[in-house]
Amino acid sequence: MQKSDRKLIEQILYIEREQSARYRKNKIMRYNSGEKVHLKQMAFHKCPKRNRWVFGGNRSGKTECGAVEAIWMLRGIHPFRPNRKRVDGWVVSVSSEVQKEVAQAKILDYLNPDWIERIVMSEGSKGFPSSGVIDTIYVRNVSGEISSLAFKSCAQGREKFQGASLDFVWFDEEPTEEIYEECRMRVLDKVGEVFGTMTPLKGLTWVYDEIYLNAKSDPEIWWESMEWADNPFLDKEEINRLSIALSEDSLDARRYGHFRANEGLVYPEFDASVHVIDPFEVPKEWQSMVSIDPGLNNPLSCHFYAQDYDGTIYVVAEHYEKGKEIAYHAQKILELADVLKWYRSAEGKLEALIDSAANQRTLASVKSVAELFYERGIVVNTKVNKDMFSGIAKVKELFSQRPPRIYIFRNCVNLIREIKGYWWGSGDNPIKRDDHALDELRYYVMSGFVNKEKPIPSNKLAKHKERLMRSKKQRTGL
Repeated sequence: MQKSDRKLIEQILYIEREQSARYRKNKIMRYNSGEKVHLKQMAFHKCPKRNRWVFGGNRSGKTECGAVEAIWMLRGIHPFRPNRKRVDGWVVSVSSEVQKEVAQAKILDYLNPDWIERIVMSEGSKGFPSSGVIDTIYVRNVSGEISSLAFKSCAQGREKFQGASLDFVWFDEEPTEEIYEECRMRVLDKVGEVFGTMTPLKGLTWVYDEIYLNAKSDPEIWWESMEWADNPFLDKEEINRLSIALSEDSLDARRYGHFRANEGLVYPEFDASVHVIDPFEVPKEWQSMVSIDPGLNNPLSCHFYAQDYDGTIYVVAEHYEKGKEIAYHAQKILELADVLKWYRSAEGKLEALIDSAANQRTLASVKSVAELFYERGIVVNTKVNKDMFSGIAKVKELFSQRPPRIYIFRNCVNLIREIKGYWWGSGDNPIKRDDHALDELRYYVMSGFVNKEKPIPSNKLAKHKERLMRSKKQRTGL
């Protein structure tokens, strides 16, 4: 082999290695570029309309649509639309917690780090943006100019959505109608666009009328539904398994992305003859977490949650009282923990989830509710997921599955009462009344707590679960 031939081969191999390295680093280049192509994702990207929506189930691929669309626009590399030299956009999530876990995570996953000019954080370090909450990412456009992507939360209120002039807004999950209208004004002068990716868990809301039905016959509105079967990257056996486990209502929204009317009881799946059981001695290994919804004039609700190694939840004890100070509630909760022989931290403190409002200071105290609990021996975690509709959907799933995935001890009378009297209102929200125990139930269910390594069950526990299942079969005929 001649020297010139060897040099040529070395150059070819170098180019191939460089291309391979860049391909691995640049995930967005692999998006729908292989043998498997998500056809509905590509239909979304190719649609020329300026108000596009994807109504998709969980894991249907809808969020990838929004993330990739945003990055293509920011970089000026959109393969199906006219590109701009500099682009300013927003991502709108329902809360900063959801932003961090969903839209922000997807953007960082698909955005090549070499394209990032700088990052401004709302919380956390810009050196580790995935662990904090991002305010704005500045991205290099291929033109040489700098584009910007700011993250917004519906929880900030309409006033935080005024004044800007934007090229696009991406709604990750359903915004309030007033924020949607405000964002439409933000793209007006640049003839920009809005697009949304959401799972319709809230029922027949304004999105159903405005977008799905297109009641005003807006020629720029376009939508499509995505379901699990549309995503070629999901395992078919897993799809079948989850489909069997979900209730009809949950399946419609979480698999197919369909709208459903919310009416009547919020939890019609709850059956006291099935889900309410007599108390029994819970193994220490099952102890999971305490959850609190604070109240002074309103009731303070606190429940103790256990979880067996099949993932079944047991609500085993409650403290529920109104008109008392934090010192009183803390004492009662600790006394209940002593009776249950509930675990403590290495510092001897009880650990609990609590509404993020506990961080606020009241007029009557220079310390927050969280601080007052801490001083009295209870460490509270205020970073709870307060997404009401996702939480409700998750609780409905637990009640609807057979065998049930949640049982409530008969002594938790206030939680049982609230479940029985929890109704949808005239709009798309539950009636805000007698829901304190239900709020902290959602905090726990959405927390994702799991137990430690499964021990070998004792004969006593095995016999108890066998009796429980036999009793359930006798009551339900299942």
